[in-house]
Amino acid sequence: MTHIKSLFATRLYHAKLGSVDTAELEASCWSIAQDDEAGQQWSEDNGYPGYTSYASLTDLGWRFPIFAEVIKAIDAHVAAFAEDLEFDLDGRDLKLEDIWINILPEGGIHTSHIHPHSVISGTTYVAMPEGASALKLEDPRLPMMMASPARRKDAREELRSFHYVAPEVGDVLLWESWLRHEVPMNMSEDDRISVSFNYNWA
Repeated sequence: MTHIKSLFATRLYHAKLGSVDTAELEASCWSIAQDDEAGQQWSEDNGYPGYTSYASLTDLGWRFPIFAEVIKAIDAHVAAFAEDLEFDLDGRDLKLEDIWINILPEGGIHTSHIHPHSVISGTTYVAMPEGASALKLEDPRLPMMMASPARRKDAREELRSFHYVAPEVGDVLLWESWLRHEVPMNMSEDDRISVSFNYNWA
């Protein structure tokens, strides 16, 4: 008898963030972006299209109460995901390390990357206009597939080399931080707004 099983699963968590007012969150993102001259300058100096607070602000939860609500909701999702991953945390918790705003205009991309020194990373989506780019996830085994043929276009989801997730406003996605991902070009005329974050082992 032949047995074929899937091994070494890569997990992706997808849920609704919770009862957070996304309109208030979007207004807060714009307010911060307009005032954050250091973030604007960093984005310009580093060729980041649009705006990110990644390198300029570390206290979003203090600046606007809506971000404190977001963090509280994300904490619960990360705890649930860590349980699903069956992490042995030795009595410690995963703690928020960074949280930042991303505003990606028409034509903007965020190239393929990982989040070093973190355990779980993720994004919650604030504005996703029609035509806004999905999140693209890369099979972490790809560098080892030296002579592997390409997969068929109709290959099963778990066998594909890339996976695209088209989240909606109010969704939260979580993945392990070593998983390479990117945001393809925003084809919408309107801005794509998200809030990303990293959790580390306290």
